[in-house]
Amino acid sequence: MRRIEIFDTTLRDGEQSAGVNLHLHEKLEIAHQLERYGVDVLEAGFPASSRGEFQAVQQIARTVKNCVVAGLARSTERDIDAVWEAVREAAQPRLHVFIATSPIHMEYKLRMTPEQVLETAVAAVRYGARHFSDIEWSAEDATRSDWDFLALIIERVIDAGATVINLPDTVGYITPDEYKRMFQYLLERVPNIHRVKLSAHCHDDLGLAVANTLAAIEAGVHQVEGTINGIGERAGNASLEEVGVALAIRKEYYQATTRLNLRETVHTSKLVSKLTGMVVPPNKAVVGVNAFAHESGIHQDGVLKHKLTYEIIRPEMVGWTSNSMVLGKHSGRHAFREKCAELKLELSEAEFEQLFNAFKALTEKKKEITDDDILALYMEMNSQAADSKYELQFLHVWYGTNGTTTATVGIRCPDGRVVEEAATGKGSVEAIYNTIERALGTSLQLIDYRIQSTTGGRDSLAEVYVKVETEGWTGNGRGVDNDVLAASAKAYLDAINRIHLKQQWEQSTTTGSSAHA
Repeated sequence: MRRIEIFDTTLRDGEQSAGVNLHLHEKLEIAHQLERYGVDVLEAGFPASSRGEFQAVQQIARTVKNCVVAGLARSTERDIDAVWEAVREAAQPRLHVFIATSPIHMEYKLRMTPEQVLETAVAAVRYGARHFSDIEWSAEDATRSDWDFLALIIERVIDAGATVINLPDTVGYITPDEYKRMFQYLLERVPNIHRVKLSAHCHDDLGLAVANTLAAIEAGVHQVEGTINGIGERAGNASLEEVGVALAIRKEYYQATTRLNLRETVHTSKLVSKLTGMVVPPNKAVVGVNAFAHESGIHQDGVLKHKLTYEIIRPEMVGWTSNSMVLGKHSGRHAFREKCAELKLELSEAEFEQLFNAFKALTEKKKEITDDDILALYMEMNSQAADSKYELQFLHVWYGTNGTTTATVGIRCPDGRVVEEAATGKGSVEAIYNTIERALGTSLQLIDYRIQSTTGGRDSLAEVYVKVETEGWTGNGRGVDNDVLAASAKAYLDAINRIHLKQQWEQSTTTGSSAHA
């Protein structure tokens, strides 16, 4: 049984999803959970893109010990140096360097000849080998590249020091049979290919990312790349949880396994969903809330008689377990501490007390507290503690179906002052946002506004996600509260705080362009 290595790029390719902007503490939270999940390689980010990104990759490299930590670089010495400085303290550092190899990318994006691309790729790998013993080289848009040119450039970068060769389906164009044949062709034509690991990285533009990834495994690749929940640019990446479960359920067919702790699947999915604001569709395979729901009478009858009639995956296998311990207003510190441990929350004593107090305050408004409620409180606590500049002190809204809505807010500023202001709007949310803008003396455009509940029931916590823009800067915010309007105000302020933080980061560095490996 072959072991397939899992390369997770949630924090790099996943964060390139439109509208996703993670704080440092959020990236660390996801990184530690991915480590618990059992990924073999964690791509922490693109260090040369900004000072903030560099710091995040560096912190992850310093704290994650049980898997390889990789940083992405274009084929330039500046980018490669940035990766080395960011991951040099990792227990297992890796350089991930890429260049495009398809005719359309070489001509229109790079404006380079194939000979120049070959020379640049070899020089980049050779330069990286001065520091790194583990170098992954990626041929961007490999699936639209000439196979003979791929064979040539792969042979040369292996000789230059590459240890992993990644052939991405960057635009989600290829079919499973074609992808499989491409790997088989290169295995036959590249004389030194036995010296490296082969990797597959698939995008989901045609909905084939997981199918293509599994086809690559059949072809003999050693590593597969993807993201949690399949997030990523455009239609996203291969969903790692789907690949991992497919190999577990069909292990007799694929004769391959991973070291993923599949019982951490649902928890990992929920964490990434909440921190990125990207909601998991109910019908999503493995982690969607409907993945193990049966409404049809025929299906229900079959499952009641024998679960395997309609369930090929045991819910417990991926972490769908029912709560045996219900928390409420009478629960004490011991029970709450046990629940925090179960949810893998790493808390100092001060943080535990702060979260416990927030939990007790919630029990005055909500009878039963779910895991999702606790996770929401935890993330809200961290969001307020880290890099916070403006904080909501109070909110009053006057609303009538036939009149103008008026909102009054109090906002604590970074210097400790509390600014109070009032404004009107056509509705409650518009009035609140007009008031915040007036209080802070800024003008913002609301790009996106989404609301969801943590659980069912009228007493559920409201989670609001927004995206705002001001003077060319965009920021995403998240707010949690029992009250929808308070959650909306918190989300707006969170977005403003993130924009200010981003501006501070960008002022001290030259921003690199986005990477699309």
